[in-house]
Amino acid sequence: MKALTISDAPIIILGLQDEIRRNAEARYDHRLHGVLLVAQGMNCCKVAEFLGDSPRTVEYWVRRFEQKGLAGLQEGDRPGRPGRLDAAQIQETQAALRKRPCDFELSGNLWDGKTLAEYFQQTFGITLGARQCRRFFRQWGFRLVKPRPLIARADPTRQAAHKKTPDTESQTGSGRMVIG
Repeated sequence: MKALTISDAPIIILGLQDEIRRNAEARYDHRLHGVLLVAQGMNCCKVAEFLGDSPRTVEYWVRRFEQKGLAGLQEGDRPGRPGRLDAAQIQETQAALRKRPCDFELSGNLWDGKTLAEYFQQTFGITLGARQCRRFFRQWGFRLVKPRPLIARADPTRQAAHKKTPDTESQTGSGRMVIG
């Protein structure tokens, strides 16, 4: 039988490992495979190399399996700082993001990390950094829309000639018909 190969294998391997880490069920299956390979006689270092994990991690899986059985390989509570916003505050914020910042007496016409941080401080009394607020945009499926930058001391007529979408005024002309 001819050996099969996958093109761009290193990139594919990284993508598959990311997918395994992203899904709790896949992480459980990954741990099961690790313990199965150790049970079949492979040492932890070989299993770790094969699965792309550290030997210490594989040892940890085996010890947890020995102590608690299959339940030891289940996804447990993940440590970390608890969220600062509750579900109602998140829902209220998502509704606010569908409006303009000036509707909430905030500066600017577009939402960005600093404006959202100011909204949290003003509305809920919660201090969050602009970077964390930008993460919320991505996490909640909102996009940051930035205005097209203007170049200082640029000729507006030459800029208009290079625009992808011309202004409506330049498309229709002045609207007057000149009869000569």
